[in-house]
Formats: sequence, structure tokens, C-alpha cells
Amino acid sequence: MGSHRRLAPSGFDRGAAALCVLSATAAALGAVPAHAAPHGGTRAEVDRLYEEAERATQAYDRADERARELRREIRDAQDHIARRQQRVNDLREQLGSLAGAQYRSGGIDPAVALLFSDDPDSYLDKAATLDRIGAQQAGRLRQLRSVLRDLAQERAQAAGKLAELRRSRAALAAHKRTVQHKLARARQLLDGLSAADRAAFDRASRGGRTALPDPAAAPGGRAAAALAAARAALGRPYVWGANGPSGFDCSGLMQWAYAHAGVQLPRTSQEQRFAGRRVPLSQARPGDLVVYRSDASHVAMYAGGGQVIHAPYPGAPVRYDPVGMMPIASVTRP
Repeated sequence: MGSHRRLAPSGFDRGAAALCVLSATAAALGAVPAHAAPHGGTRAEVDRLYEEAERATQAYDRADERARELRREIRDAQDHIARRQQRVNDLREQLGSLAGAQYRSGGIDPAVALLFSDDPDSYLDKAATLDRIGAQQAGRLRQLRSVLRDLAQERAQAAGKLAELRRSRAALAAHKRTVQHKLARARQLLDGLSAADRAAFDRASRGGRTALPDPAAAPGGRAAAALAAARAALGRPYVWGANGPSGFDCSGLMQWAYAHAGVQLPRTSQEQRFAGRRVPLSQARPGDLVVYRSDASHVAMYAGGGQVIHAPYPGAPVRYDPVGMMPIASVTRP
């Protein structure tokens, strides 16, 4: 998905090679019927909707990644809590055994009261001062006190993660509604075109290349592997929130391609912007990540020859486009 609102000097091509899909679409939309909207208004509105949908998609990806992390952390916490609880049970059983032995020998056992106490930690403070606690029993009581405190802390942390997961799920739903609304509105505007204008738009939306005349070789092993993976994805559909293998959004394609090179990129374009060394555009090499717009809401992979591979937006498959297709924010070498 991409705005492609205006051209920006790329350092590679400053003229016709900087054309992009929505720039071409702007010409196709020039003949919008009067009932649809003024020419410039329709162009600007479709452009704006695609930009806003892409920002919402990146927010969705970020929330989705955090939800996945939280689910893993909660599972780990539950496993750890279960082990802590088993330790508590073991210590109480050991104290019970000691209590039984002490009872049979006629002693007074504070652990008996502990086992039936509503407030074990409070009882431990009192029991620890009793003269009749033997050394072995006192050690078990200290261990139990420590484990109970750890268990309470871990349960509180797990509860916090569960609350955050609920908030993350709510954010996911909100971002999803935003994306769907923006895309539905863009589709509504495009459906208002005449058959001829719509055909022109469809041709423009498929205007990117699926092959380079002279593909450039990536300079390093990891970059070469990532570029090869991105090339293998050419023609696959844009699917918002997806990171392969059957469909991609812009940052999902970069993450998937570099995973084939053994490099774990972050999920969003904003994070990918900082996932490596920043290089000047004039020094970009195949495999570098080209990040677009000031908010870093779109990302592509430089493929050489003044072209990038990217997942543009719904309806346009993974393809090549000119590197200067929209304002470039930075170039990152993972």
C-alpha cells in the first residue's frame, strides 16, 4: 500500500523514471465524471486514504506483534507460576512431615498452624520468633516465605500482562476497523469512475515491472539471500497485516525476505528504519531498505538499477517500482 502522492528527487533518477503507480493513477483520475468529485479532490482523497490506511496497517502490525509477545510471556509466566506453586506444595508437605514427627515426639509444631493459616506470610513472621522451631523447620519456613512472596509477585505481573493483552486486542480491532474503513472509502471513490477511467486506473495499478532488464547482484551474502527471496515474491498479492508467504504488506515483505537470510527484522516499517546502518541514498546497494515518508509508513527493498521491490497497496501485487516513487525518508542496510 502506498501513497505515491508526489515525486521526490531520488539520487538515481530525477525525471521520468521517478513515476509511480498513484502518480500514473492521478492522470487516469483526471477524467473523473463531475458527479464523482472534482478532479484534484478525487486524486487527493484516494491518495490520502491510501496513506492513512498504510499508517493504520503499521499500527495494526505493531499491536499484533505485541499481542504475540504478550501471549508468549503469559504462557511462560503461567508455567513458572505452576512450578512455584509446586514448590510451595512441596515445602508445605515437608513442613507437615516435620510437624508429624515433632507431634509424635510431643513437641508443639508451628507448621501445623501454618498449614491451616489464612495468612501464611503473617503467620511466618510470628512463627519465626517461636523458640520451639528447630533448625530444619526454620529453614523450610524461610524457604516457604520466599517462595510465597515470589509467587505473589509473579501472579501480579501475569495479571498486568493479561490486562495489557486485552488492551492490545482492543487496539488491534480499532486499527483493523480503521484500515477497512479507509480502503472501503477509496474503493467507493474508484467505483464511481466511468468504465474507461476505471480501466485506465487498473492498468496504472499494474504498471510496475515484474522483472528488471539488468538485475544487479547484491553485494553480500545476506543481502543477496534477502533480495532473492523478495524477487521470489514478485506477483504475490498485497494483504494488509500479512508477512507471507502467500501475501504481504510492505513491512511484512521485508521481514519475510530477510528471514530467508537469517536476519530477524522488526515487524513495522518504523522499526525497520532503525534495524541496521543508515546510508546515504546515493550509496544504496541491492538489499538495502528504502523507507518512505516522514512517518516511515512505507518500506521497500532496493533492487538496483534505480528500482525497488515492494508490496504497494491492495490490488497491486509485489513488484518493482522506481526508487523515487514517493518521498524517501532514509535508507537502512540491515
